[in-house]
Amino acid sequence: MDEQGGVRRKASDVRIMMNFSVKNHDMPKLKIFVGTVYGGSLDVAEQVAPLFEQAGYEVAIFDQPTLNDLIESPTDLALFCTSSTGSGDFPGNLVAFVRDLQAKSPGLAGLRYGLIALGDSSYVDSYCGAGRHLDELLQEQGAQRLGERLEIDAMETFMADDEALPWVDEWIESQQLKVA
Repeated sequence: MDEQGGVRRKASDVRIMMNFSVKNHDMPKLKIFVGTVYGGSLDVAEQVAPLFEQAGYEVAIFDQPTLNDLIESPTDLALFCTSSTGSGDFPGNLVAFVRDLQAKSPGLAGLRYGLIALGDSSYVDSYCGAGRHLDELLQEQGAQRLGERLEIDAMETFMADDEALPWVDEWIESQQLKVA
């Protein structure tokens, strides 16, 4: 407890959910779900968030996503941004989300989403494996991917946001997602 009787928490005790926009209940909501090992996917999510705000969305980034984050409150649009680890496996922070998605089969018929997968093509058999598998799982639950999945190859692109930013700009335009 601190001097005022409040409870102090270490940063590691608090689940982080970053909300980049002023809450306006009339604005559509975009949720960005991140799967990351070393922070690259989170960096991409933070870099693209302002593009969605400029397009008229209230943006929230979930770096420890749960299935409840997706289904409990309105989600007008979702963006999944994940890297792969091991043999195309999901990053540790995304494993519980994926397990719940498979086990609970929530039915995501109204969900529209985009997906950015980060990988390393030198791992031929597992390149962008987590992103590809997540894409399949979402579609099996009835979610609708808008446009093509972006796959960013670490062998060709040092800074993933160099590919992600123009892709998101084009995605917003081609899918007519701008509301502002």
